Amino acid sequence: METNPASKPPSSLSKASLTMTHTALTLAEPGIAAETDVVIIGAGPCGLFAVFELGLLDIKAHVIDILPKLGGQCAELYPEKPIYDIPGFPSVTGQGLVDNLVEQIRPFGATFPLSQMIDSVESLGTPEAPLFRLTSDAGTVIICKAVMIAAGGGSFQPKKPPIPEIDTYEGTSVFYAVRRMDAFTGKDVLIVGGGDSALDWTLNLQPVARHVTLLHRRDEFRAAPHSVDQMRALVAAGQMDLRIGQVTSLLGTAPHLSGAVCRGGDNAPFSVGCQILLPFFGLTMKMGPISGWGINLNENLIPVDTEKFETSTPGIFAIGDINTYPGKLKLILSGFHEAALAAQKAHRYVHPDKRLTFQYTTSSSSLQKKLGVYG
Repeated sequence: METNPASKPPSSLSKASLTMTHTALTLAEPGIAAETDVVIIGAGPCGLFAVFELGLLDIKAHVIDILPKLGGQCAELYPEKPIYDIPGFPSVTGQGLVDNLVEQIRPFGATFPLSQMIDSVESLGTPEAPLFRLTSDAGTVIICKAVMIAAGGGSFQPKKPPIPEIDTYEGTSVFYAVRRMDAFTGKDVLIVGGGDSALDWTLNLQPVARHVTLLHRRDEFRAAPHSVDQMRALVAAGQMDLRIGQVTSLLGTAPHLSGAVCRGGDNAPFSVGCQILLPFFGLTMKMGPISGWGINLNENLIPVDTEKFETSTPGIFAIGDINTYPGKLKLILSGFHEAALAAQKAHRYVHPDKRLTFQYTTSSSSLQKKLGVYG
């Protein structure tokens, strides 16, 4: 997943915490050659849980991601937004889920080459005994026996509104995602958009900001009806403003914003005072270099079977939102299931002479020992 460098948040896991002990998470330096059992491409929830499933099978993993931190879309796009459909968690934030997954995989000593993207995947082995050489845009070379693509929908970039010189305000006054709500405490915030993201953050930031104005080009919204009803109730109560129109230019000496000049439906200009602008115009998805790896694709998704979630190339798996198959549901919990089955097949490539015995963590003393809870 890609993000605008000017608005990248600080890493939620510092280098010190990633290299704490040999059983902790290890942050790899760019440009280093390495060998491992499996390379996981994408450090979102599905990629992180794959480390757990592989670790239970004595399979070591490197997890590579273009972002400078772990968590993928959960940490980048909605770290403080609650998720309600994770089993065992009636409600958990995106960042909370990531933090728990990181703690869960800590015993397995995975390595994380972050802030880089795999440019090429070269096959060195055979379909029966796969072997791959992966090279990143930072010069890192990794040799492995299996690859697990957990890259979400590919690389994402926010769609930017066509406002002159908006880039000069990014990272200080203009943001395309909310990472910390308290950063907007006491600020006048202008939110632009009519979809779920715009309405969700309007409702979430209204109690935090000094004042919130929602701007949309028309008085109809694509967001969930109950969110629209809540927004209109706040407007009726005088607790926020709704304006119809579009931003045409920004006011204030960059990078500090003082307001926005807008044009209404009748082409009449008006201005909105604000220190923060949050444009939610959606995301643009790009497959990136995956399209050049020789894997069969279907409308920018990777077809897999549902027995082992392997791609058309033996030894390369795809889990999470990046894959497609009949009945596919783009849910995090579905990606967890896919990671578990993919790990079972990866074991055959990594340990071809080792018999795979299915065990439960609730009753297996050997698995509990790996997790540090027994012996």
